[in-house]
Amino acid sequence: MSETLFIADLHLAPNRPHLLSLCLDFLAHRAQKTDALYILGDLFEIWLGDDDDTPTYPDVLKALHNLTGNNVPIFVMHGNRDFLLGEGFVAATGCQLLSEPVVIDLYGTPTLLMHGDTLCTLDVDYQAFRQQVRHPKWQAQFLAQPLAQRRILAQQARAKSQAKMQTTTEEIMDVTPEAVISALETHGVYHLIHGHTHRPAIHQVTINGQTAIRRVVGDWRDNSAKIIRSTPEGCQLIDLRKG
Repeated sequence: MSETLFIADLHLAPNRPHLLSLCLDFLAHRAQKTDALYILGDLFEIWLGDDDDTPTYPDVLKALHNLTGNNVPIFVMHGNRDFLLGEGFVAATGCQLLSEPVVIDLYGTPTLLMHGDTLCTLDVDYQAFRQQVRHPKWQAQFLAQPLAQRRILAQQARAKSQAKMQTTTEEIMDVTPEAVISALETHGVYHLIHGHTHRPAIHQVTINGQTAIRRVVGDWRDNSAKIIRSTPEGCQLIDLRKG
């Protein structure tokens, strides 16, 4: 049966070996049967550049390469943690980097794909930070620094982000209805799939009197790993942890 899979927010890191094992098993078995795999951002907890030598990352790159080598196309979107994935990553894995946002034909349904962070418009501080770090000049300056220095700067930024989250309301960190409607109207579609919020669900939105669907991919954690499975018959939110 034809199917396309969507995952996001795995946040793979050396201190999460259980998630690494689940990811490697997924890429070696479940994903082998799919028409295409879309990774909608934050595959890694952090990616400091294509010279990142974080332990366990080579295992992931090899697994991705094996999958693309078996003629399964993998499309990867930058997240807010791994926005520095570049051509080195592409060369090592055979994946294709997607510019965000992008509209694809999903078995006859035009579908908008996003990581999802740009939909969280109430978080003004984050949006300003995002604009800064996505600028080519900032990225060139950052990548020109030694890897050890980049690692220190990333740790400092992460600590600051975690402190901010303690005082930020759930509402601010979630998408805003206005941003969702604007994105769908801009691209003239009625189906959106995104990640980022760690709130896997299916939502209905009314646009110009017509029902639109917003599907949110889940993050991966100890007790759940929710992904979206799409077939010509429709989409399902399924949990890999439950078979």
